[in-house]
Amino acid sequence: MTAIETTRPRRSMALFNNIKFFVLCHGMLQLAQLLVSGYLKGSITTIERRYGFSSQMSGLLAAFNEVGNTVLIVFVSFFGSRVHRPRCIGIGAMIASMGVFLIALPHFISGEYKYTGFNSNTKDNSSGLCHISPEEESNPKCYTNKNGTAVYPIFLLGQLLLGIGGVPIQPFGISYIDDYAEKRSSPFYLGILFAVTVIGPALGYMMSSVLLRFFVDVEKISSDEVLLKHNDPRWVGAWWLGFLIAATLLLLTSLPYLFFPKKISREENEETPAEPSTEKIMEDKKPGTDKMEEVSLTEFLKSFPKIIRRTLRNPIFLLVVLAQVNLAAMVAGLATFMGKFIEKQFAQTASFSNMMMGAINIPSAMLGIMAGGVILRKLGLTVRSSAAMCTVAVLVSIMFAIPLLFIGCPTQKISGINAPEFKNCINACSCSKEAFNPVCGSNGVEFRSPCHAGCKIRLSNTDKVLNYIDCGCLTNSTGPPGFASPGPCENGCINRLIPFMILSSLTCFVASLSHTTSFMMILRTVTPEDKSFALGIQFMLFRVLAFLPAPVLYGRAIDTACILWGEKCNKTTSCQYYDLDLFRHRFLGLQIFFIFGGFVCFALSFMVLRRIKSTQQQNEKMNNQIKSESSQEMKDPKQMVSNSSGR
Repeated sequence: MTAIETTRPRRSMALFNNIKFFVLCHGMLQLAQLLVSGYLKGSITTIERRYGFSSQMSGLLAAFNEVGNTVLIVFVSFFGSRVHRPRCIGIGAMIASMGVFLIALPHFISGEYKYTGFNSNTKDNSSGLCHISPEEESNPKCYTNKNGTAVYPIFLLGQLLLGIGGVPIQPFGISYIDDYAEKRSSPFYLGILFAVTVIGPALGYMMSSVLLRFFVDVEKISSDEVLLKHNDPRWVGAWWLGFLIAATLLLLTSLPYLFFPKKISREENEETPAEPSTEKIMEDKKPGTDKMEEVSLTEFLKSFPKIIRRTLRNPIFLLVVLAQVNLAAMVAGLATFMGKFIEKQFAQTASFSNMMMGAINIPSAMLGIMAGGVILRKLGLTVRSSAAMCTVAVLVSIMFAIPLLFIGCPTQKISGINAPEFKNCINACSCSKEAFNPVCGSNGVEFRSPCHAGCKIRLSNTDKVLNYIDCGCLTNSTGPPGFASPGPCENGCINRLIPFMILSSLTCFVASLSHTTSFMMILRTVTPEDKSFALGIQFMLFRVLAFLPAPVLYGRAIDTACILWGEKCNKTTSCQYYDLDLFRHRFLGLQIFFIFGGFVCFALSFMVLRRIKSTQQQNEKMNNQIKSESSQEMKDPKQMVSNSSGR
């Protein structure tokens, strides 16, 4: 009995002493962590609509987790060889889960959702019709409900905690795997890890696609108070529910890290060919690792500028990181707003747009990451060959991305915006400025509400409005008054969505081939004692130059394409109509700009590596020539002695 009891703890400890099990746990943790990221980006348009945020505010919200991450990432990575890395990962994940719970808090303190305007699917919509007497502009709801300005700091605080908690997860995990995995298997493990973590955002988008089908106030979903449909422009889904689920998963996946030891047994090494220059650096700098563990905080702060200069003077490291920064900026913007782009450009629901992202684009990127890891392992690429592969992959992705600029839908005709001849016909109706319930006129022009179309009569059955008639803005000089149908006008270009998604997924797949390859280039071109620190600098640059500014930049570009802003309580809210051509050109133009920047940096890194190899070959040739001359000089005296003795 005693033997059995002692065997069980040994088996459990052996499990936590296995690098493969660590890879599994780390994949699950990053799966949960990126589930939060994907879900936030999938529900960003819903949060915009619920609290009246602009796209720039939404971009800042999506990127604010990088603020707490930016400063701490370098210090945490520097002490990676001194601290208990698995335990730090687990504690950080717990802090991150607290932040995610906090993100869901605004739903519980902001009261019920009171949508502005007049919905086309409600039973009582008479107030949305044209009236001769002016409507009262004051809204008592302005004084009872919290607006977006009040809850926005809570969102930011939750994102801040999420970023702080996520600081040690990726750099500690990558360095831990690379330290204790067999050298030939390390790229394969990292490729699996990167591919598995891509599933996290995909699941986040898919989960948002499901949960946004439920009304934000779920207790009213079966009541007669809410008869909105999913495709209604005023629909707000249960955005908060996914954050509660994701926070729980993040907390559960953090627990195994408390049981991993500080150091585990290294996998058995196999002799594998490698570049002499890299191997020489690895061997020469090996003793420095032990010394690094003895560095105190004061010594670190003193040596901090020196280490940064030493790391950034590595041209390959700097160029590869800048290439990754460009691609990361492209990914950060697309991940945040691609769902909104599909929703607005092709007149789709938020649920359908998120399903497209989660089922097509992200799996394409995952396959590209896996394929890149397999190619790297099978071909045994050198650093120079890896740079060539990344350059070609990014160049091909540019060729797939350029046609996307020309695949989209034109802006519909909107009364008072791009159809000015209908602007003055609503003066007699005194329509509310807050009204936003789009209807499509019989003449093909879209109106903000039945009131703006001058409609005086509605036709409805027991549960929804069927049509609006006697619409003054649609009256012909020779014919009877026109009518308007509930909902926006159809754009008639839904068939363009399929080629757009195909080209977009191909762009994601090809560009992702460089992901694992570029990471391995960094790991193989820095000294072992600087590995964790170099990864920290890499992720810091990601956050400072890509993850933090890119969503805000994309959001600002989207806001400049807005042609009609909403209004509530005399304050500007989220955008209601966009110039779709301008939206497409600026949004996708930024994508191509960042991909091209990545291509330039990868190409420069390849040129530098080729020049380094050429210099090494010349030096070897000169050394061989010197050795040959010196050996010849050694032979000449012997020959002279033999000749003299013969005489």
